[in-house]
Amino acid sequence: MKRPVPVRPTKPTPGFAGAPMESASAFIDAKINELADWRGKMLAKVRAIILKADPEIVEEWKWMGTPVWSHGGIVCTGETYKNVVKMTFAKGAALQDPSGLFNSSLEGNTRRAIDIHEGDKVDETALKDLIRAAVELNLKVKSNRFRLNQNAKP
Repeated sequence: MKRPVPVRPTKPTPGFAGAPMESASAFIDAKINELADWRGKMLAKVRAIILKADPEIVEEWKWMGTPVWSHGGIVCTGETYKNVVKMTFAKGAALQDPSGLFNSSLEGNTRRAIDIHEGDKVDETALKDLIRAAVELNLKVKSNRFRLNQNAKP
């Protein structure tokens, strides 16, 4: 049986009290549109790959302007800087990366990142595999926590 598509979280539109609610996806759309250079195009491309890799992924808007993709926990973020679009994987250090996509934050025990510079090509197949592996890890960790809680003594 197919699981229902998750509802995308919402945040209030910035500006004034009582403003209508706007979805995280709309905030990400606006972020892409405001980046009128290669970074906006790259963020849009990465986003499309993420959504293709896992149609059940949830888009969120956190930390005052960071696109976040979650499924069973944070999968990755999509940050934009002056010279790079950075995808940071929350549990990247625990993921296999046979294609060598991770090229940043390699020294940490938890996160790993992919820095994409202007003109870089994105290996769509390898990135989809990495997204799926991150989701699988999140769901496995979540399942293990559930079992541990079920076996805990009252």
